[in-house]
Amino acid sequence: MTPRGRKYLLRSLAVATAAVALAGCISPFPTESGRYTTPIGGSPVISNETPYSTALRCLGRYTAVRPFRIAVGQIADYTGKAESDNSGRKVTQGAALMAMSALSKAGVPLVERFDTSVAEMELKYANNKLIGDDRPQGPGDFRKIMAGSIPGSDYYLVGGITELNFNIRSEGASADGGGVATSSLKGTIGGSMYVMNVGLDLRLVDTTTLEVVDVISYQKQIIGRQISAGVFDFLGQTFFDASVGESALEPIQLAVRSVIERATLEMVSRLYHTPAGACAGGLGTSADPLADAGDRRPLPPQPQNSTTAMNEEKYNDASRQEPYRWYGDSDSAPDTGLRGGLQ
Repeated sequence: MTPRGRKYLLRSLAVATAAVALAGCISPFPTESGRYTTPIGGSPVISNETPYSTALRCLGRYTAVRPFRIAVGQIADYTGKAESDNSGRKVTQGAALMAMSALSKAGVPLVERFDTSVAEMELKYANNKLIGDDRPQGPGDFRKIMAGSIPGSDYYLVGGITELNFNIRSEGASADGGGVATSSLKGTIGGSMYVMNVGLDLRLVDTTTLEVVDVISYQKQIIGRQISAGVFDFLGQTFFDASVGESALEPIQLAVRSVIERATLEMVSRLYHTPAGACAGGLGTSADPLADAGDRRPLPPQPQNSTTAMNEEKYNDASRQEPYRWYGDSDSAPDTGLRGGLQ
């Protein structure tokens, strides 16, 4: 290697060493804390909010008056979409857990039917007289199995994630420019946007009669964007090539949670007969379309002899099609926010 080559190699090694030193130290031996290095990041844990969480909590004053017990069954992923590297599914498999959280935000009493494995094992042990009483009075005291000790559900919620459509539409533009000479300044800039969506179908079933009392289908569009810019130029005997970029995709799983919370809002508000606009008027700013939600025009009269019209009124009336119904464009508290949202 020539002296000049060694000079550049040593310089590169020095730069790399400085970069590692700035990034943090890794010790081959554990420190007193038991770690080789201090992990980066210090973001606090925040509540998992959607634009509909505030309205859900508002429903609590209505659900407390006449509590219906609701169980959540399977809300499966029916899209069949998986990652190309077989690392997992595109969509969360925890939609049922999201629905439980949504019902809890609304103050709806829940009974567990989704994972009863522990309860079934406890019942098996108690049936075999293997579980002792909390306060034994003498030898042989065991937990008694009492008839009717487990409360039943009045309704249960089931359904599935039924749509995941990639790249519904995309747009992009890019440009290059600069001088015609070899050593002239040259630059490039570009940007693109693309849209996808996720869809959900839920139904609320009467546990006693198995009658489907409510059905709802919602979808939400998700947007992503990419922006990049770069410049290339010669400065005497050297040159530089610099570029910057930014990309962002609205979280898919947050979109799933938002769709579930909106569907839960509609079902719970109808089940408890909450007044129109009762929990919607104070959500957004003065520009919120819900500011006058209580003054919505009444639905046109439906013919009573038409089964189709009756079902349309029962499950899919006009208020459910308002895109900003229940929607809040601001965080419920200054220290909480949506994932990726500005604080």
